[in-house]
Amino acid sequence: MEKKDLYDGFVELEQQTQAMLSKLAGLKQNMAQLVEKNAELEIENRHLREHLQELQTSADHKSSGAVELSKSKLNLENLYEEGFHVCPYYYGQRRIDNEPCAFCVDIIYGER
Repeated sequence: MEKKDLYDGFVELEQQTQAMLSKLAGLKQNMAQLVEKNAELEIENRHLREHLQELQTSADHKSSGAVELSKSKLNLENLYEEGFHVCPYYYGQRRIDNEPCAFCVDIIYGER
């Protein structure tokens, strides 16, 4: 094998390696874009699911004839249903045997 052939072989190998590196860089950039787009879509999907859940909850309340409650009143309603008073008179105390409390019900469902 001549020196020229050996040198030409190294030049050709270098060109092929550079072309492969260029392709790898392009693939890496495409992968980064896909990962970023996937993350955006996952976040959007989560927000849409939450919004759909809110719409379904709202529709369930309206169809059952229930009063639509704000988020803060829904939080109070959840606390009340878990067995705690939400009225200023007994706030935070456990309701014994889940007895109804007119003050709590007024706070949650009253027209204030």
